[in-house]
Amino acid sequence: MTTLLAFLVTLAVLIVIHELGHYSVARLMGVKVLRFSVGFGQVIARRHDRHGTEWALSAIPLGGYVKMLDEREAEVAAADLPYAFNRQNVWKRSAIVAAGPAANLLLAILIYWGLFFSGVPALKPILGTPPAGSPAQIAGIGNGETVLSIEGERIESWQDLHWALLRHGLGAQQLTLETRDAAGHLFFRQLDLSGLTKSEKEANLARAAGLNRYLPAIAPVIGEVITDGQADLAGLRKGDRILRVDGVPVDQWEAVVRQVRNAPGRALSFEIERQNQILSLSVIPSSSEEAGQRVGKIGAAPEIPAGVFEALQTEVRYPAGEAVSRALAKTWELSSFSLEMLGRMVVGQASLNNIAGPITIADYAGQSARSGMTSFIAFLALISISLAVLNLLPIPLLDGGHLLYYLAEVVTGRPVPERVQEIGQRIGMALLGVLMFLALFNDLQRLLTQ
Repeated sequence: MTTLLAFLVTLAVLIVIHELGHYSVARLMGVKVLRFSVGFGQVIARRHDRHGTEWALSAIPLGGYVKMLDEREAEVAAADLPYAFNRQNVWKRSAIVAAGPAANLLLAILIYWGLFFSGVPALKPILGTPPAGSPAQIAGIGNGETVLSIEGERIESWQDLHWALLRHGLGAQQLTLETRDAAGHLFFRQLDLSGLTKSEKEANLARAAGLNRYLPAIAPVIGEVITDGQADLAGLRKGDRILRVDGVPVDQWEAVVRQVRNAPGRALSFEIERQNQILSLSVIPSSSEEAGQRVGKIGAAPEIPAGVFEALQTEVRYPAGEAVSRALAKTWELSSFSLEMLGRMVVGQASLNNIAGPITIADYAGQSARSGMTSFIAFLALISISLAVLNLLPIPLLDGGHLLYYLAEVVTGRPVPERVQEIGQRIGMALLGVLMFLALFNDLQRLLTQ
């Protein structure tokens, strides 16, 4: 229910903001708006305002539209001709069309400004012990080092670290990390990514490079067991202290995790202490794919003493003026990165599996909502940017396709012929159909593999 509600709220906010952009600029330019609809298809609720605009809620909630007075769609009374969309000059039409994506970008800027100004809770970018043979281990990164910058870009949180890796690392063979150890010594670590495959980089570049989060020493005591998970089915219970895994003594939870991750689908012998009794249980970790590798999971979490993670937390906060520049920079970075990824997919440098559809968006909406209001609002900003970028693509039927026609009109001095527009619409429908098929296919594939 949380996922469904979060998904509906996400759709409602993004659709209304996008269409309000079109509507507001159309009214500003003197164009008469006949209908403002949230959703497509059969109208299920409607009302009219004093300007004659019908505000409608339609049956299919995967989009919306603003219908304007236009001679190409229906006969227009002579008195209303000055208010028809098609009678406006090319600059006014361009402004109306561009206003939808612009509204989505403005929403993202406002959200990021609010988050940066009020303060965003985050985890410090402190690294744990890297896996043996990983690029991080070869680079000499040690347990407890804090990442200060990647390729000169300042890093303040784990989120910053992940975004910097995506921007600088997907097409790079080597990255320079500036780090500081617990004693205050500075290092410049050269991270060699040449041995990583494209799929490993796209799945989780941080994990593939061996950049693990630092975890304080936590006793191997079970604090939570997922119902019907492998630990639950094997008989492990909350409060059990794990003494040995496959005969190997463990004194920290991280040692248990390493043993489990390295044994997907293979039975492990757990020796535990429960109410002063020593028990032996056999647990078979489920197999899951991460960064192109199969890893084991048992569905159990450790018992974490209060306050143990406080030293790892920080808050990213800026003054009002700097928050504006940060919000603009963040929106620009995410927009350009989205375009870059689309370009990589077109030329085959990135997998088409990165295309996500409504099922994946709903899943992420639910996850962010369960993580708290801040996470959900940040998710709204990210999806709003994605919607703006998608609509600005030069594909007929999308806003970017119309803007392409208007650019041709400015260059040639005359409108694009209707026959050319009809052909373009067919091509656009085909492209969008393929895009939707890929998105749904990827959604179902993710759902089945999970």
